[in-house]
Amino acid sequence: MAVGIFDSGLGGLTVLDAVSRRLPDVPFVYLGDNANAPYGVRDADNIYELTTAAVERLWAEGCDLVILACNTASAAALKRMQETWLPKDKRVLGVFVPLIEALTERQWGDNSPPREVEVKHVALFATPATVASRAFQRELAFRAIGVDVEAQPCGGVVDAIEDGDDILAEALVKSHVEALRRRMPRPDAAILGCTHYPIMQKAFQEGLGPDVKVYSQANLVAESLADYLERRPEFIGAGTETKFLTTGDPAHVANNATRFLRRKVVFERA
Repeated sequence: MAVGIFDSGLGGLTVLDAVSRRLPDVPFVYLGDNANAPYGVRDADNIYELTTAAVERLWAEGCDLVILACNTASAAALKRMQETWLPKDKRVLGVFVPLIEALTERQWGDNSPPREVEVKHVALFATPATVASRAFQRELAFRAIGVDVEAQPCGGVVDAIEDGDDILAEALVKSHVEALRRRMPRPDAAILGCTHYPIMQKAFQEGLGPDVKVYSQANLVAESLADYLERRPEFIGAGTETKFLTTGDPAHVANNATRFLRRKVVFERA
């Protein structure tokens, strides 16, 4: 009864690790579109095309429910997929809503009008495509009022992480944090709006300072998924095996994934 997890590259492994710990009896099929990463510099139509193709591949593995662990895909493609493309017997969920629910301290399914919340100044670090979509601000506006969001497009960070260049990734994070703080000197909270970024969470926290609460998505998505499956068990698919698939070179991707997860991972070609 497998659940699919999709990411443009390796960042979604942070989500996979968390959901696997939270739901140890559920098999997961992970698909990384490493051949086309990063998505953050692509236009919305291209991201939509790549994302729908990946989701169909996961359906073929028996995954009736797919998590878009890629923030860029969630921002640029999910709403269009859900409104115009998704069959009634399938579900595709994104990663923004659990994060915003945590930020605004609202329970899942709370559809009451937006209200003021404790957090007033939020720094959003994300890919250029996610920032351009304004999807985070749109979802936040459904739940909260009076929140100032300053978004920083973090060009180059995903590429450095995918290439295993931690020194460059840390330098880029430092630069992006400094750029944001020139516009918002004292954020109350910071959102790591890309599943690659938790790998650099220490660098983000150091740049922002100890008083800024940094939200990353993996554990929040895991709790949200557990709650969803408890309420909607019919969307656990027919698949029974845990698999790791990639559109890139399986050996190269497996080496980087093993470094991320600190355990051996074997990828198959998608």
